[in-house]
This record gives sequence, C-alpha cells and structure tokens, in this order.
Amino acid sequence: WFPRPLYEALPYLYMGGGALALAAAFLVDDAPHGLLMLAGGLGLTGGLVLWMRRRDYRTTQSEYDARSIDE
Repeated sequence: WFPRPLYEALPYLYMGGGALALAAAFLVDDAPHGLLMLAGGLGLTGGLVLWMRRRDYRTTQSEYDARSIDE
C-alpha cells in the first residue's frame, strides 16, 4: 500500500517520467534513443490510462452514491 499523497501522484509521476525519457531521447547524444523512446511512451501511456481509469471509477462511484441517497 502507498501513502495517499503518493498514490494520488502516481499518474503524474508516470507521465512526468515518460516526458523526461522522451526529452532525453531527443536531447542527449550518447543515450540509447530507442530504449528511452519506448520507456517514455510507456510512461506517458501508463500514466494517462491510470488517470482515466481513476477518473471513470470515481465518476461511476459518485453516481452510485447519489442514487443510494435518493432511495
């Protein structure tokens, strides 16, 4: 289990790490460009997927909670 602030920051950390890896792939001459681009793409994709899944889950849960209050 992660502390709540770290848990909430994970999608942004993944996306930030992915963006840094992509930037390094383009800016650093002696870097393994393909590996950095792969890691960057995976980091960005993973962060976005995690962020969207959490958003959808929270929206769905709030809808269910609102229905149970109305009943």
